[in-house]
Amino acid sequence: MPLAPLTVATRVVRAGAKVQRLAGTVLAEDGAAVIEATCLVMRVARNSIVVPPETRARPAPPTASAPFELPFMSGDEGYHRAVEWRLAKGTWGRGPVAAWLRLRVPLVAGETPTPPLECLVAAADSASGVAVAVDPARATFVNGDLTIALHRLPAGEWMCLDAATTGESHGIGLARARLWDTTGLVGRSLQTLLLEPR
Repeated sequence: MPLAPLTVATRVVRAGAKVQRLAGTVLAEDGAAVIEATCLVMRVARNSIVVPPETRARPAPPTASAPFELPFMSGDEGYHRAVEWRLAKGTWGRGPVAAWLRLRVPLVAGETPTPPLECLVAAADSASGVAVAVDPARATFVNGDLTIALHRLPAGEWMCLDAATTGESHGIGLARARLWDTTGLVGRSLQTLLLEPR
């Protein structure tokens, strides 16, 4: 992502009565697409079919979770200063981890954030950093994409990623997370990872 002015272009791909597909592109000054996103929007109907959520233990709340800073990031500016982390369960760098995240600053300077959905999307992009499966000093784990599926809109500013990462010897991995807010389970995320030795 260049540190330069960017343009956002949006379009309606499909404008159905029950299901819509929207698309957006972030363009650099030279017109190159640096981010592309699609969004599936479905009609909400009150008093519809209810399927009880899976029964899983909730992560400890943010107030009962230990403050945490990413050990492989340093300096006074950047992502690690823009997001507050709290570990709810697990040990970072040693398998599955649940961590609460919240934005300390707006996603775009000068813009009013639209929490909690904006907070959730920003947090979900960190699943591979929550459940780190490789030593960051010896290998990289770049996420090539991010898919988020929600069964309800999130609430509040704290979002929890209950995440786990897997990887194969050919260099492809997956980071998957259950997404929580302080009231309960919200949905899932999935990132495809490119794993490479440094």
